[in-house]
Amino acid sequence: QVQLVESGGGLVQAGGSLRLSCAASGRTSSLHVTGWFRQAPGKEREFVAAISWSGSSTYYDDSVKGRFTISRDNAKNTVYLQMDSLKPEDTAVYYCARGYTTKPRVQDAYNYWGQGTQVTVSS
Repeated sequence: QVQLVESGGGLVQAGGSLRLSCAASGRTSSLHVTGWFRQAPGKEREFVAAISWSGSSTYYDDSVKGRFTISRDNAKNTVYLQMDSLKPEDTAVYYCARGYTTKPRVQDAYNYWGQGTQVTVSS
């Protein structure tokens, strides 16, 4: 089993920044992909970004490309999501997930999920 814990969420004004962290523990291994997803009130959960285990491949939804940066520190078993130029429409609960998949944008391909962290962007 793998446990994922997100942190770093909070309230920020539009144009501000936050950095989310996803710390993994338990039965960790290589060759996985870690993704970030988000769910706004009344909406379905959607893909935000993902990163391969080596960090050599990253994937972004068009809505966050150029504003968000995903990275990882395998020595700390942690994946980060740096969010800059935040907009009110970025308000959501953000989840990290881990899976062994060739489809990093597909949430059903992920095996493990964290509990989520709330991000609220005020206008």
